[in-house]
Amino acid sequence: PAVAQPSGETEKLLARLNLSEKGLEKVKQSLDDSENAVRELLNYFKQRNSVNHPINRNLKASSKGNIATEKDFETANNALEHIFVGQPAYPPYFCGDDIDWGTRPVPDNEWVWQLNRMSFWDAMGRVYWHTGDEKYAEAWGEQLIDWTWKNPNDEDHKYAWRSIEAGIRGYRWTGLFQRFIDSPSFTPDVLVAFLNSCHDHAEYLMTKYSTRSNWGLMEAEGMAFIAITFPEFKNAEKWREEAFRRFNNEINIQVYPDGHQRELAIGYHLGCIGWFFRTYELAKMNGIENAFPSSYLERIEKMCEVPMKLCLPNGTNVQFGDAWEGTPGQHKHRFREWADFFGRDDFLYLATDGQEGKKPDSTAYALPFSGLYSMRSGWNQDAVCLVLKCGPDGGGHSQPDNGTFDLYAGGRNLMPDAGSYIYSGDPEGRAWFRQTKVHQTLTLNGGNSKYDPKLLLWQPGENLDILVVENQSYENLAHRRSVFFVDKKYFVIVDEAIGNASGDVGLHFQLAPGSGAALSKTGVAVFNSDYFSVSSNFIEGWNVLVQTTPQSGLELIKEEGWVSFQYTKKEPRPAFCYRLNKGQNQHKIQFVTLVIPFEKEAPKIQIVRSVIESDKMEIEVVENGKEKIIGYKMN
Repeated sequence: PAVAQPSGETEKLLARLNLSEKGLEKVKQSLDDSENAVRELLNYFKQRNSVNHPINRNLKASSKGNIATEKDFETANNALEHIFVGQPAYPPYFCGDDIDWGTRPVPDNEWVWQLNRMSFWDAMGRVYWHTGDEKYAEAWGEQLIDWTWKNPNDEDHKYAWRSIEAGIRGYRWTGLFQRFIDSPSFTPDVLVAFLNSCHDHAEYLMTKYSTRSNWGLMEAEGMAFIAITFPEFKNAEKWREEAFRRFNNEINIQVYPDGHQRELAIGYHLGCIGWFFRTYELAKMNGIENAFPSSYLERIEKMCEVPMKLCLPNGTNVQFGDAWEGTPGQHKHRFREWADFFGRDDFLYLATDGQEGKKPDSTAYALPFSGLYSMRSGWNQDAVCLVLKCGPDGGGHSQPDNGTFDLYAGGRNLMPDAGSYIYSGDPEGRAWFRQTKVHQTLTLNGGNSKYDPKLLLWQPGENLDILVVENQSYENLAHRRSVFFVDKKYFVIVDEAIGNASGDVGLHFQLAPGSGAALSKTGVAVFNSDYFSVSSNFIEGWNVLVQTTPQSGLELIKEEGWVSFQYTKKEPRPAFCYRLNKGQNQHKIQFVTLVIPFEKEAPKIQIVRSVIESDKMEIEVVENGKEKIIGYKMN
């Protein structure tokens, strides 16, 4: 049953509105009878057509029978029984006949935080439009009143009032208003609770500004959506102007000139495109888009290029930092929207698997501010592709992994990034995945590296792409990595550990996980200590061979390996390290490694000579009896 409204709520709401607005005359005339005034206010909102929103009330009738998914039905029907989704990696949970909005079924705080984003209300809204069944609208109204009554913004309810959740609710609730306002179950009581809470959210968000973080965009979005959807509030203009100011500010603070959002995790980057874009589009729908200069859209377009440049050929993400692989083809709908909006043929090509549009203008891309680089053999889904990271500190969603890379070929991610596994509730589990040594990079005594990156050379070419980056990983040791993509087929990677530090230098690599029938009988990887080589061992499709040139004192050591492609789930995978002891009197040690993706049988490739100096390099490679010299000279 719905909780009774605390007294005085109606009067409070009426005092917050500008009743001189056109259309509110009857509300103003009824002020001495507040119950009647709210009935008039509800009539006004049911008839109002002066505000446009991405969820268009006029589409309600045509959405019947075609808007909700099976998952929506499951989520919405569970929510009728108070079985709610929190963090979606965990099962939904019963939160009581008398709902406890602070329910914590798991130690992971993300569960209770995300419970208070109420994603299940969105499912109820879609199922309501799909079926027209009033039970969804009625239950939503009851739950909304229950939430507002039980969750004042105070010390005892911090789980519900982080600024990120407040921003997310501000945005989502305006959509719920569009879904439910035409329902007979949207009563005056629901309206009072809803609008008062929207006002509280916007006023609270005015006091919270997490600059330089994706939180700052969610805070501003919540405020903007409330302000534009409900211009009847006296403070709406103030909220709107502040939200626009923040967006115009953050697009320059948070997004590097190369287009990547500064936290350097692709999921947050894509989220930020949405946060910057949605408020612009809402403003445009309501004729106020001139609050955003043309440079705002230019920077968003640059952001939209990032997944084109950095995603793997099947459309999955590289899991640098707190990023998740996702599913093949996951960005097609985005590329379609962006192709239409920006008139981009290359986006259209990716949206349609090459059936329309034009393929992107290059196979190698550098994002020098973000320190992210990609090289690929082509734009087909089986292409060979390597994506490397050597960038600045991206904050809490970034990992100390400079120099690391991901290798994909023939439809398989052969050397995936370990991922991040979990955010909260398992600090040891989170810490394990954040270690430098569980990435494809170099360590000193297994310790975590610093962020201190430099791009020394970027030289893409027809048959040879060259990338040279350096990171001052430790106080007295820099890691310089030179990557040569030879004939769009295989890689020569030269790693130099430079400085007067002493200790064990480890060059770490990790391969794809595999199990059972996919593998040949000798297991998930083949280690050959005599040749310092390791290869993956899939029966079908592509494999990878990693082989380092032998040198005195070099050891090949198996390491603990895990990879996480989904939140809270991890699986073992082959991991290994080439270890070499460095003395204090040695200014530099180096490793020369072949990384060869192959189908069926590995090609015969050998490094026969390498000359490595501070500003130039020359390496002689023999492939199937043919000699080739690769290298570079810095200016």
